[in-house]
Amino acid sequence: MDSPQNQVTHALANLVDGRKEAADELLALVYDELRSLASAHLRDERKGHTLQPTALVHEAYLRLVGQTEVNWQSKAHFFAVAATAIRRVLVDHARRTNAAKRGGDCQRTAIEHVDLSTGTENVDLAGLDDALDLLAKTDERKSRVVELRYFAGLSIPETAEVIGVSHATIERDWRVARAWLFNELKRDDHHGS
Repeated sequence: MDSPQNQVTHALANLVDGRKEAADELLALVYDELRSLASAHLRDERKGHTLQPTALVHEAYLRLVGQTEVNWQSKAHFFAVAATAIRRVLVDHARRTNAAKRGGDCQRTAIEHVDLSTGTENVDLAGLDDALDLLAKTDERKSRVVELRYFAGLSIPETAEVIGVSHATIERDWRVARAWLFNELKRDDHHGS
């Protein structure tokens, strides 16, 4: 029997080949991991948050399988692309919800108290998204490292595999990016207040 990793890679190949059943097969293979990731992102949101883990998974998944130009390569590649889809869904929802006032009624947590590797703290997603976009203009790899670690929940080794650099480089990028984001979001809080 194939490993779960190989099963996902096989389902992705079937999806690229246009096999209609591949999307359902893939969802069955990755659903639990996507749901766990979605739950982690939504766990500490304010009470009454309208986006539920199941809805986040389904919306992100629909965005993923609807991407016909992606040449899916592996489970790690799938979750790397999933990071972008999850980020977009969360940020779009946060921007719609908080349109009246940036930050709305969500409680903002200082970045030094956030474990960006787990996504379990209540973060100003619109502010984080803006900061990541700004970081990407000067260092796209560091921005991508944060996206993969925070939004896809990838480990250091998984992130290194996706980006194609050493573990040490990812660890260094992760430290530098977190420090940069801390300073940027702190600066933004001071200017926004």
